[in-house]
Amino acid sequence: MRNWINRIHQGDCLTLLAEMPDASVNLVVTSPPYNLLNSSGNGMKNGNGGKWSRAALMQGYVDHGDAMPHSDYVEWQRRCLNEMLRVLAPDGAIFYNHKWRVQKGLLQDRADIIDGFPVRQIIIWQRSGGFNHNPGYFLPTYEVIYLITKPQFRLAPKAGGIGDVWSIRQDRGNPHPASFPVELARRAIAATTAEIVLDPFIGSGTTAVAALMEGRQYVGIDLSEEYCQFARQRVSDVAREMERSSEAPEIPSALEVRAMLERTSEPQPARQNFRP
Repeated sequence: MRNWINRIHQGDCLTLLAEMPDASVNLVVTSPPYNLLNSSGNGMKNGNGGKWSRAALMQGYVDHGDAMPHSDYVEWQRRCLNEMLRVLAPDGAIFYNHKWRVQKGLLQDRADIIDGFPVRQIIIWQRSGGFNHNPGYFLPTYEVIYLITKPQFRLAPKAGGIGDVWSIRQDRGNPHPASFPVELARRAIAATTAEIVLDPFIGSGTTAVAALMEGRQYVGIDLSEEYCQFARQRVSDVAREMERSSEAPEIPSALEVRAMLERTSEPQPARQNFRP
């Protein structure tokens, strides 16, 4: 695995996953393309769905149009999940972030993708809502994370207490058209004892950055060389920043400073004069 660990690899994820050894990673944290441009609504097709006229995702991803026939998309994602499970250790898990949506007036809940896979739990990622208002249903304000596990998977001690609803704001200021926040990936990684974390749809490098921040190793894969280069630079920048901050002297927090000021402003007891 030394040729895989702590690197961002460019190529088709199914091709590269097939080259990885069985049971070689401890955790997968990923969010695949959602196939949003294959939509029954016009909001994603012609830009009349509020913000979509200005959204980079209207153009799809670099090297991936995000508009596969639905049956082809489902088959592709199921093949990807099978490969993720193969490279996963017996005590490993997959945090598989996806999005439910309404198509032709009915809920598309991705059940056809995860059917038959060992889903142990569904985590709700509660994020801010978008602008794609529709008179037929309420504004969507969450996505889901399918926790797909091997039989021996266990959370880190006391990690279960964080619950199954995660309120985390969407990612902002990222040039990738559909990035998820670092905090989301960090929470998933920190809740486990995983040493090697894989993301076969690494995009802008979020999972690698989160793994680095949590002191774990990572393997990243993406089809786009442009995204891979951006992810490598992002990881490098974060690593340098972490190194600089570890060398800097510890600075007290605002709360600590306030506590010190309060202590120094407290009235001191009067001194008593003692005669010999």
